[in-house]
Amino acid sequence: MRKLVVAVVVLAGFAGLIGVGALTALLAGSGGRGTGWSDCSADLGPWGDGAGRGERDAATLSGESVGIAKRIIEIGKQRGLPPRAWQIAIQAGKTESNLANVLHGDRDSLGIFQMRPSMGWGTEQQITDVDYAINKFFDVLLAVPGWEEMRPGEAAQRVERSAFPLRYHKWEPMAAHLVSVEGDVEGISACQSLPGASVLATQAIQYAQAQLGKPYVWGAAGPNAFDCSGLTQQAWKAAGVEIPKYSQTQYFQGGVHVPLSQAQPGDLVFWGYGRDPNSIHHVALYLGDNEVLHAPQPGESVEVEKLWDGGELLPTAVRPAADTPMAGAPAPAAGGAR
Repeated sequence: MRKLVVAVVVLAGFAGLIGVGALTALLAGSGGRGTGWSDCSADLGPWGDGAGRGERDAATLSGESVGIAKRIIEIGKQRGLPPRAWQIAIQAGKTESNLANVLHGDRDSLGIFQMRPSMGWGTEQQITDVDYAINKFFDVLLAVPGWEEMRPGEAAQRVERSAFPLRYHKWEPMAAHLVSVEGDVEGISACQSLPGASVLATQAIQYAQAQLGKPYVWGAAGPNAFDCSGLTQQAWKAAGVEIPKYSQTQYFQGGVHVPLSQAQPGDLVFWGYGRDPNSIHHVALYLGDNEVLHAPQPGESVEVEKLWDGGELLPTAVRPAADTPMAGAPAPAAGGAR
């Protein structure tokens, strides 16, 4: 909840921000091995296009990890699954176990994908059998509605059901490179059908704009009422990006931290007592031009207004869906397959 008395501030760094209308470019890789797959951008933040990163990351894998990636591809081919499915499995395996058939993990999590016997993934013997684990991962993936259209990291999360959904994006170029090289797939770009950060931000903002005038209700996340974090969560969910529900966890686990002076449309801005991240009590969606869209407080409705300070505006914004870990964020748990 924000203060009733607010002071409008003008941040000099916002002067050069571009408007939402200009954010329409798609991240599209150029076809062909070595240019599209390995150079795919894995982050949705502002740090480059991922050029060459896939090949560099793949070069750090152990022999066991490369062997497991090859086996994922072989089984995927045997089952007639498209290369995107292989990529999703490789990203999940790299995130969960570093593509190793480990015999330990968070609670009873085991194997390549940190599957848990207690959650019905199979017996300990089964989920530590490489072929069984790969086939089980594919079985669950195929049951996810619309997985083919999702970003690979999001599809991996839908299978793994991790408490840290954004971490799977990090290995997108590496997995794409392995599919290209080890799977002998040519003439396709890992990113050709994936929207870039600006497109996703535009989608999030469009959803939020459609909620203007709806009442603030504490704890609500739509469709007829919202609180501040419910609105930002649902806005980004409409763009296909999962972020946590509460404002404080959105700050620590919702994306990558950027200086407020570099905020772009779609970024999340926060208020906390004494500007302390641990006392965050309000979040809003930045629109550019020193404006925010938010669900203010009880008795008010979703609205657009000028960015205010009041001595509580945090100097750091959050850009959802980036794969770069945030300072101060808790370390991901070992297990993912819930």
